[in-house]
Amino acid sequence: MNHCHEPEPGIAQSSCCDTPKGKPDYLLIVSGTIVLICYTIGLFSDYWPVMPQWLQVMSGGIYELVDKMWWGLLAAVVFVGLLERVPREVVTSALGEGRSFRGILRATFAGLLLDLCSHGILIVGTKLYERGASLGQLIAFLVASPWNSLSLTIIMVTLIGLQWTLIYIGLSMLIGLISGLIFNGLVARGVLADNPVRQDNSAPVSVIPALKKLVASATITPATVGALLWDGLKDSRMVFRWLFFGLVLATAIRAFVPLETYATLFGPTLAGLMLTLVAATVIEVCSEGSTPIAADLVTRAGAPGNGFTFLMAGIATDYTEIVVLRDLTKSWKIALFLPLVCVPQVLVLGWLLNQFGA
Repeated sequence: MNHCHEPEPGIAQSSCCDTPKGKPDYLLIVSGTIVLICYTIGLFSDYWPVMPQWLQVMSGGIYELVDKMWWGLLAAVVFVGLLERVPREVVTSALGEGRSFRGILRATFAGLLLDLCSHGILIVGTKLYERGASLGQLIAFLVASPWNSLSLTIIMVTLIGLQWTLIYIGLSMLIGLISGLIFNGLVARGVLADNPVRQDNSAPVSVIPALKKLVASATITPATVGALLWDGLKDSRMVFRWLFFGLVLATAIRAFVPLETYATLFGPTLAGLMLTLVAATVIEVCSEGSTPIAADLVTRAGAPGNGFTFLMAGIATDYTEIVVLRDLTKSWKIALFLPLVCVPQVLVLGWLLNQFGA
């Protein structure tokens, strides 16, 4: 997330402002323009003249995905704007000690319970990191959360049943918890850099009384609401840049790469599992878009492990998430450790699910 405000007293400012101040963000402008044009074409597709097949697929795909995830992104912008107004010590106290098992567990449950899409979660996660969450907590939050929102959980129950949905949720929490602990261990050994804005000597505060005090002192006017939304939008710019780029890239792939072969090629075999990993790496865009495909892998291909792999590997290998992590931490090493740590866990659990659940 791009956090270009003045640093709070006593807090090191995150070096997330990767676009020099005053210079245009060409990636955001170009990708956003393409998304806007394709969305407009998709919106008025019934009145549009004959167009090339690839443009029809791209515009329809962008319209469909934006229509599904706009509410999650809007909710994330609001949440980030609110979080901007919460003192850092309150956030870190709510998450707990970042290097402890309890702190990682709290971050995992926070990701599980927050009802946002994958890119909305990414926006909130980067803000938590800027407010002092440890690297392990950030990873646990991101990995455990993207498709586990209440709305998507209900959809998953209707598509694959309650039993498989609960198994998927439990295993995603397990991977988030283990990954967070591994990242904290790598930080402790000096392999990866810790969060530079973290202060271990800061005294914890009572979270509930502090939040009550903030609510009591808040004034709700059109001006304050507008300022909140503007702050949330500015702090979400990094994610929107890569989100728009991801939408363009993924729908272009959808336009030129047929998906009808899923049912025959992605069966419960080792080859099918590896093909699923490749597909998740290439076409993953958002949790809303991946959920129906994952359900097809369970119900049509008879491969529950492949469905789980498609959901989870799409998170761990999603280019949006990787490049945002790089921009946030200024480290390709940290960003590339996300798939390095998570993908082996996903493949092992996916293989076991195929063996015992198919």
